Amino acid sequence: MALLERNFNLSQRMVQELGRSIICGEFSNRALPTEADLCENFGVSRSAVREAVKMLSAKGLVSSKPRQGIRVLPEDQWNIFDPDLLRWMLESKPTLNVLKEFLQVRIAMEPEAAALAARYGDDSKIAAIEKALEKMRRAPENSKEDLEADIAFHISILYASKNRFYIRLRDFIATALRVSISLTSPIKGNHDGIVEDHRRVLQAIKNRDPQAARLAMHQLIDEALNFIEQKIAKEEN
Repeated sequence: MALLERNFNLSQRMVQELGRSIICGEFSNRALPTEADLCENFGVSRSAVREAVKMLSAKGLVSSKPRQGIRVLPEDQWNIFDPDLLRWMLESKPTLNVLKEFLQVRIAMEPEAAALAARYGDDSKIAAIEKALEKMRRAPENSKEDLEADIAFHISILYASKNRFYIRLRDFIATALRVSISLTSPIKGNHDGIVEDHRRVLQAIKNRDPQAARLAMHQLIDEALNFIEQKIAKEEN
């Protein structure tokens, strides 16, 4: 492990490096180095190590107890809704199965958020969705601008739902969309078609038609899910 640069928050840098290492399975014996070893490996103080361990514990990755040391927790205890953890998963092993699971979560949630946006969204919130769609329309295909506008479209719908639980998922959605959109959009290879699919969602919301909004969003995500499932099937054959 390399020494951390002093011009960064040491604990946060440790969290980033250790978090990625845990996600990649580098600690298969389910134990991290001792506190003293971490201090030496990273060139930091014990207080920095303890703060980093607290951050990793809050993400469900490790536990630290007297005489037991720092242990990596089972994967089913990881807080995969944490944006950092999700980003590490997608950066270190962006498997199609991970993306499939993410799309399955989206298809269970975003259609209802769109329906709520149609029912409760005020004019300013709907205008934000429309602004994001216009940016998508004008952006070059598969560009950074296109990606950011697509993410803004979906996040704006969460806000328009006026449901605090959906809104709190914005970081999770935004983080994972950066990977899933960059994969599924080139596969589809039809920028105008993608924009049109999003336009249908917006139009249903503007028409205050919850059922149509729910259906349009379901179809949008289901198409991406089908692309991923087809790609998985090809790799397995």
